[in-house]
Amino acid sequence: MKPLFFALLLSASQLMAQEDTAYKPVDLPAGFTSQLNVVYATVGEWQGRMDLYLPPAGKATPVIINIHGGGWNKGVKESQTGYNTFFKAGFAVANVEYRLTGQATAPAAVEDCRCALLYLIRNAAALHIDVNRIVVMGGSAGGHLALMTGLLASDHRFDGNCPGVDNVKVAAIVDKYGITDVWDWAYGPNKTSKSATAWLGSHATDKQFAASVSPATYISKSNPPVFIVHGDADPTVPYEQSVELYQRLQAAGVPSKFITVPGGLHGKFDKEKNSEINREIIAFLKSVGVI
Repeated sequence: MKPLFFALLLSASQLMAQEDTAYKPVDLPAGFTSQLNVVYATVGEWQGRMDLYLPPAGKATPVIINIHGGGWNKGVKESQTGYNTFFKAGFAVANVEYRLTGQATAPAAVEDCRCALLYLIRNAAALHIDVNRIVVMGGSAGGHLALMTGLLASDHRFDGNCPGVDNVKVAAIVDKYGITDVWDWAYGPNKTSKSATAWLGSHATDKQFAASVSPATYISKSNPPVFIVHGDADPTVPYEQSVELYQRLQAAGVPSKFITVPGGLHGKFDKEKNSEINREIIAFLKSVGVI
């Protein structure tokens, strides 16, 4: 039995080592520096962390807040590495983690991403970032959280863990196939997901609460510019949600752009398409004065 026991131990340790090295570090341009696992908020025993990638110190630079996806129930910030387009455009990047459904249900993830934004605003001078050029970006559940973080602006209903910052406004939002209506994703006519009801937790049948954590609730003429991309064959998040988001932003007079990826699935675009989307994002950010 002993050889089997030690073999199992070895297999477990090898698996852990593989998990620790599963994600390659971000490749930084010359002069950029990194600050990893910076604590931006503490809630009970949980510490919210972000990885910062900063251009050479000098004049204040724009910053991308990047939020990973995973249905609010999985995913890690370390999986996010494709920032070269943004580094070349002079952006700093803040790559954010947040509480997942297994740690805390809604609105915890929204609270955490708001705290990350407010941390950057508070520490902008020390980090040499421009508070007037903050962009929030994410895909899938990260797209939902990017929208919530930016559309809330100075609405502080989810800022109880990090109060004290007024006049909050981001310069733009980049939403990649994000959830815009949580109730619809849970119970709607197109595509539904158990991730939605799991994240809503004890509020799973509370339509009013679901609306409070849905970007669709916060659309108004004062919203920051929004860039949207979604594949029209997405099997996970309804493409129709992005169509409606864009239509409502346009009706409100909000600068916005919507790119449909014909036949595109849930973010599984090829390398060429991803490069094209990144170029479109940069062009959009230039058009709205972020860079």
